[in-house]
Amino acid sequence: MPKGYCELTSESVAAGHPDKLCDQISDGVLDEVLRQDPMGRVACETLATSQLIMVSGELTTKADIDVKKIVHDVLHDVGYTDSRFGVTAQTCTILNTIGRQSPDIAQGVDKGGAGDQGMMIGFACRETPELMPLPITLAHRLMRRQKEARERGILKYLGPDAKSQVTVCYLDGKPLKVTTVVLSTQHTDDILDKSGRQITEKARKEISEAVIEPVLGPRLMDSKTRILINPTGKFIVGGPAGDTGLTGRKIIVDTYGGIAPHGGGAFSGKDPTKVDRSAAYMARYIAKNIVAAKLAERAFVTLAYAIGVAEPVSVHIDFQGTQTTGADEENVSQAVRKVFSLTPQGIIAHFKLRRPIFRATAAYGHFGRSEFPWEETDKADQLLAALNIKARTTNHKAARPCCAAGVCS
Repeated sequence: MPKGYCELTSESVAAGHPDKLCDQISDGVLDEVLRQDPMGRVACETLATSQLIMVSGELTTKADIDVKKIVHDVLHDVGYTDSRFGVTAQTCTILNTIGRQSPDIAQGVDKGGAGDQGMMIGFACRETPELMPLPITLAHRLMRRQKEARERGILKYLGPDAKSQVTVCYLDGKPLKVTTVVLSTQHTDDILDKSGRQITEKARKEISEAVIEPVLGPRLMDSKTRILINPTGKFIVGGPAGDTGLTGRKIIVDTYGGIAPHGGGAFSGKDPTKVDRSAAYMARYIAKNIVAAKLAERAFVTLAYAIGVAEPVSVHIDFQGTQTTGADEENVSQAVRKVFSLTPQGIIAHFKLRRPIFRATAAYGHFGRSEFPWEETDKADQLLAALNIKARTTNHKAARPCCAAGVCS
């Protein structure tokens, strides 16, 4: 391999994946609390296995929550309406074991402090228009396309559970092409070959043409790209019937696909006083504005909090040597403290997080999606002004050869 060559891999999962099903139920509970009681506090965990779904955790709220209806709605919306795919709203048992939040935690949060200690990491880079790493962006797109092919009846045999994995080769930090694609998708038994152990080559070709090629195409793949579709042979038993699901087990799918570190805390099922979630959104917002301001090609932002304390105990910026002229990491860190609201209350107010917007985050990633307020780049000019740097153009599409070639479009 040439010097400076490397391969980076990211995965995504469909909304019907058992862990993501649990994330959506937990965030469905959160949304319903916020719909009725914007000041409600939520820490909700879900377990799903075979014909049992158990919803647990702690709530402090005036809201009256119908957990059974929330579970039924999520199962229906995700696509678990056919008994051939395992769990359905009509056949599963639902247990509600939700309790009340500890008053020891509440006394710190009531004063505006963070709901827990920990560090939260944000990241942005100039590989895609979304300022996200290319591998995770493509992996999410494959899962959205699988969903579209299933829901529109393009491939009627697809089920709601699926996983994707994309490997991109880089040279000197620049993405060049996709070297390997893995797509595993649940399906009915009518596309099995005579052995009953493999899907037919015809089905593999149909899945490639309907799901993989529209997302990747000749700009990203060539004759050497390895494509693996249902590499175990078949994938009939999926969802909670095939694997126990839990809230918070797909945190790398939720963030940057492993290209950047993760602070450790999961997002789903947590109200915005929990900085595991809200401060991670702020860290992404800061990193994206830094890159949009052309202060660096890549930006890592780490925020750290102590439980019950409002201001972060540290703000750390790392450009990995990609900064532009005048973008000193320590000076940028100081500018960040001036420009951005970093207390839990400030973050909640800026993003308007006491709204029922969270179930939508629980599949296909929390970042790189324009519908969420932490994806705005409206602070880029303020950052430059705080650093006494003249505003630069924010058109980043020519920053990478892959963008110039249309890879990122």
